Amino acid sequence: MPTARLAGRTGIALTIIVVCQLMIVLDMMIVQIALPDMKSSLGLSTASMSWVINAYTLAFGGLLLLGGRAGDILGRRRVFLIGVAVFTLASFVGGLATEDWQLLAARAVQGAGGAMAAPNTLALIMSIFEEGPKRARAIAMYSVVGGSGAAIGLILGGVLTDVASWRWVMFVNVPIGVAVFLLTPLFISETEKHSRRFDLAGALTSTAGMVALVYGVTHASESGWTDTSTLVAFALAVFLLPSFVAIERTARQPVVNLKLFLDRTRASSYIAMLLIQGSMIGMLFFLTQYVQQIFDYSPLTAGLCFLPVAAVLVPVAGMVTKLVAQVGSKVLVIAGAVLLTGANWWLSRLDEGSSYWADLLPPMLIFGVGMALATIPPTMLALSGVAPEESGSASSVLNAIQQVGGSLGLAVLVTVFTEGGQWAANDVTPGQDPSTLSDRILVGSVEWGFLAATCFAAATIVVALFFLSRRQEQERAAGAPEQAPGAASVHM
Repeated sequence: MPTARLAGRTGIALTIIVVCQLMIVLDMMIVQIALPDMKSSLGLSTASMSWVINAYTLAFGGLLLLGGRAGDILGRRRVFLIGVAVFTLASFVGGLATEDWQLLAARAVQGAGGAMAAPNTLALIMSIFEEGPKRARAIAMYSVVGGSGAAIGLILGGVLTDVASWRWVMFVNVPIGVAVFLLTPLFISETEKHSRRFDLAGALTSTAGMVALVYGVTHASESGWTDTSTLVAFALAVFLLPSFVAIERTARQPVVNLKLFLDRTRASSYIAMLLIQGSMIGMLFFLTQYVQQIFDYSPLTAGLCFLPVAAVLVPVAGMVTKLVAQVGSKVLVIAGAVLLTGANWWLSRLDEGSSYWADLLPPMLIFGVGMALATIPPTMLALSGVAPEESGSASSVLNAIQQVGGSLGLAVLVTVFTEGGQWAANDVTPGQDPSTLSDRILVGSVEWGFLAATCFAAATIVVALFFLSRRQEQERAAGAPEQAPGAASVHM
């Protein structure tokens, strides 16, 4: 087949993969916009509202490692398709829910489907594209979807909720999922299946440990770090995750090959991604509250104000793939973390008299550039040099790092955010107008929340500066691209 035609096929394959990833990322944000309507329609309690999010998060975070390893053993396309089918069916059932337990069950099943699909999106990219510029561009597109998907989810959630009903934030996944399911076999062939058995003990301890950890950090953001349930969850995680590591050290066919963590550059990339997620998660969470209360924006307008972030991500991501070869990943990660540090600090200066154009838009644009520079190179480094039979596992570890980083970061930031509001409340003048008091408390909360996010970004600079190995990075860049004997191919 002519090269141009093959490139077209790989382009379609990549589009299918990133559309699936976009569907998963959108779902995490789009549901949050619809929570008030879900509450009024189904009579959700406050606890049930939180579990609409938590049920998905726990299933997704808990099963990620297992989903990635399943792809290595059973075939990445097969597990990817199963995940898409489960996610799509659960979305349809959730949209039909008439009672709260039905919606919560559907959300948990959605999370399980996402945990099968998400790690195998990256693994399929690694299988289809040889290590080098083409894979770098594919990973850049994948990263853009992850970075801009949240903002798009806010907008789409506002539109669907206003124009139709909350049910459509679930139903919207159905045509997307069906299209991905039908088109995948036409353009992506199956990867080689490896004759391995599941490490049952490792699978159980990793799943239970990840569920305990994710539950602990999400519950801490709602009920505090000293709450009994939070402490019990962390205690279980402290017991189960080291047990998982001990099991994997002696397992003949581990869920996660611990040698992945022995590589200094890869381990540093994991830590950097954990911190970067913590530095970025506050922007959407804090600013959506800020613009709706201080600027009096509607949910839809609030979502639209984040479009500039997505707008700068795409062109900058295209530049990053070229800059990696010229200046190296380490320089780009440091530059991106510096920009994220500056953007978070700028946003911490917002007050009641701030304006969108002068005080909000500039740091958001800087934020978008920083996101592209800081997230794409670590993703590339974390996945480079991985043996073909371990690509699903490596992808699931990266997804798990991002999931834990986002959850842990949000828990820390929300804690600081809440404390900041209390400090601001203590400084107000008695008898002050209630609306003014409310604005003052929110501004104080936002200030301290973004200062905490600034610390996450600054810590990323330290990790990149002292632990990312420039020598290893250059050796990988100079190495010949590998073609896995069992790699997925694009159907001709």
